Formats: sequence, structure tokens, C-alpha cells
Amino acid sequence: MVPTIERMEVVPVAGYDSMLLNLAGAHEPFFTRNIVVMTDSEGYTGVAEVPGGKVITRRLESCVPLVEGKSIGQWKAVVQDCRGMLERQVAGTQGSGDIETAHAMIFKKVTNVLTGVETPMLDLLGKHLEVPVAALLGEGQVRDRVRFLSYLFYVGDYRKTDLPYLHDDDDSDEWGRIRREPALDPDAIVAQARATAERYGFHDFKLKGGVFEGKEEIKAIRALKKAFPDARITLDPNQGWSLKEAVELCGDMTGTLTYVEDPCGAEGRFSARETMAEFHRQTGLATATNMCDTDWREMKAAIRLDSVTIPLADPHFWTMEGCVRVAQLCHDMDLTWGVHSNNHFDISLAMVAQSAAAAPGRLNACDTHYIWQDGQYLTKNPPKIENGEIEVRRDVPGLGIEIDREAIDKAHKRSMSTTIAEPAMMRKACSTSSPAGPSTRTVRPWCVEARNSTIPWYGR
Repeated sequence: MVPTIERMEVVPVAGYDSMLLNLAGAHEPFFTRNIVVMTDSEGYTGVAEVPGGKVITRRLESCVPLVEGKSIGQWKAVVQDCRGMLERQVAGTQGSGDIETAHAMIFKKVTNVLTGVETPMLDLLGKHLEVPVAALLGEGQVRDRVRFLSYLFYVGDYRKTDLPYLHDDDDSDEWGRIRREPALDPDAIVAQARATAERYGFHDFKLKGGVFEGKEEIKAIRALKKAFPDARITLDPNQGWSLKEAVELCGDMTGTLTYVEDPCGAEGRFSARETMAEFHRQTGLATATNMCDTDWREMKAAIRLDSVTIPLADPHFWTMEGCVRVAQLCHDMDLTWGVHSNNHFDISLAMVAQSAAAAPGRLNACDTHYIWQDGQYLTKNPPKIENGEIEVRRDVPGLGIEIDREAIDKAHKRSMSTTIAEPAMMRKACSTSSPAGPSTRTVRPWCVEARNSTIPWYGR
């Protein structure tokens, strides 16, 4: 008999974050995720981790009747049924008059929910077939090791707020000691890079920009290249520059910047895809994006315009099958596939590694925020980044992880705390980001909008 899904659990969880700075302001002290656990008729468990927020939680819960009682062999049909139901839900909420930012809308895409249904079923299927999830995706597993990058951030001074940022939680090495401390100049960014290279063996580095004036962030990039002359280095200002500014800043950065992620956005009657294409042509630099090719319609337009060299398509926003489809497209069209990241736990790290292990062709080092959350494990055997890579063993079935129920319960209780549930506190995190860090930019409205009770808190 083929095993059936006897139970699907949806568990909101929360973890701690540093005061990481970006175009919007500051990351708040906590980030939220949704964990999905499925138990089959033979007692095996499958798991997924997807973005947090009540909208995604409710939509996952609405999928339960379509999942429970189904055979794990029906996983594609189950995902299709859930997609149809969710698309009808979304259609029913259109025209409400509410105005949301484009970024908040990305987090409400139904693919976030579908990944929470698809992944546990793939995890279970892999366990019963005794193969890794990567073997079930695309054309199967094509690599045994997956490369990741060091995701560097300017960090504000939590001491200048009264918010409960985690600190002094890890003194095991230099990275543990400095990752909660202020980092507001090129020397501090290089120190982060050295510390992460020492702990994880990274060979690739990405700096989140949009915090200082562009020329100051370019100084940090030059300092990184001087410290790591053989490294692949990128900068991501989240479309915070105009096209003119982006070209002026990056026009002479060939050989220093390997690529630039979302250097500019929409301007007047020109879309972000059009300005990105102009940037690419004028500078000759490769471009990456997770902001203007977030679904297949946008992807088609981006490719036609030559806007993007490295589409960033992670399993949380495309599903595991979908992101591997993007990788196959990139392989056939001489593009490079990459992965976008938000704050996440070790379950997501395993999901990304499995997806990337099935991605053919050129693979950009995968984004991950995990280094900022390392130690907050929800599994008993978290993936390990060594020499800048995660090994995906062919003899370890499923996602290759075992959930820690006690840790998940603790993270769930944290997500239910009044500290996280209070929107005013989250708005305060944004309003205090300027004195905590020296950004001269105006805090973007969606920094505040994203802290209400219906849009998930997140880190970029």
C-alpha cells in the first residue's frame, strides 16, 4: 500500500535577528516563518519551512482538507488542487480597495503556500523511495555540493533602541562575537567577511546596500575586493538607485563587482525590467534580480529585454519544482541560476540545498541569511556549510533532516508572544533605525506597512 497523509500541521514560529539595515530601515528583533509537518500512515514525517505571516498561515490551514487522506504518490494532483483553491481565494479578495506595496504582495503569492504543501510530500516520498528530494526534481540530482555566499549587512546599534534584540548569544568564534554588533563602515564589512570566511569557508560575498549613499557602499565593495581579490562580490541596493546613479557608480566596477543585484527600479513610464536592461547594456555588468522577475510572465519580459543575467528563484517563492524549472530555462538560454533569501531556519537551508542540487548548468552561489540565525536550530541535524558549500548526499533520503519537536514548540511559543504580536513595536523598529545607523535616506513607507497584523514580518 502507498502511504497516505494522516495529519498536516501548520506551526507559526519566530526566531531572533540582528539589527540588519537595508533600504527600508532596520530588521526587527524577530522574524517569523511557517513550519508545515505532515505525518503519513507509516509514521514518517515530512517538513517544509515557508515565509511567516497570518495570511500564509491561514491559507496553509485551508489546504489541510485537500491534503489529509491523500496518497503521497498523488502529490502533484494535491498541489494542483491546492493551487486552484488558493487562486480562487485570491480572486475573491481582489478589488477590496486596500493598497499594498509590491513587495508585500510578493509575500502573498500562492506559491509560498504551495511550497508548504509540495515540500513535505516530496520529503516523505524521498524517504519511502530512499532517495534525496533532489533526485525527484527536474532531471534528478546533478551535483553533490552546493555553493553558498556570505550575505553581509550594515548593522545598526541595538543599544540605541529599547527593542529586545538578541546579543551576547555566541562567543565561540569571531563571527559569533561580531554579528550582533554595529557595522557601519567598510572596515566593519570586511571584518564580517573575514569572520564568515573563517567559520564557513565562503568564497563569495554579497553586501546589502541601500543604507548609505551609493558612493559609500562602493567603497565597501572595493575594500572587500582588496581583502578577497579572488572572490565573487556583489552589491544589492534593492532598486534604491536611479538608472543614472547606478551607471555612474558601477560604470568602472568591472573586475570588482561580479554582478549587481537590482541596481535600479521603475522610473516614470519605464519598468524596472527596462531600466535594468539599460544598466546592463551601459555598464557591461551582469545583473541579478528577485524583484522584477517574480513569476513566469515577468520572467518572459525580463529575458526578452535582456534585463537579467542571473534570475534568483528560490523554492519558497517558486516551489521546489518551479525553481528547478527556472534553472532548466537558465541552462537552455545561457543564463546563470541563483537563489534569493529571507531570514530563515535550517529547514529552509536544506530545501535550498536540495533544489540547487537538481539545478543544471551554471549555478550562482546561493543567497542565505542563515549565518545570522545559525544556532537557532529546528532540526536535530542541521545542514553544515563547510568550504562555502553544503554537501547533498545521495544516500540520505528526503530533505536529509530530522525535525526537533521541542525546538519547534519553543519557536512557536515565541511567535505567540505579545512582543512580536504588537504592531506598534514593529513600527518603532523602523522609526528608530535612523539614530541606530547613520542612513540619510527616508524610511520607505512599506517598512511601516509590513508591520501590521496581516502582512508577514520579514528580513531582506
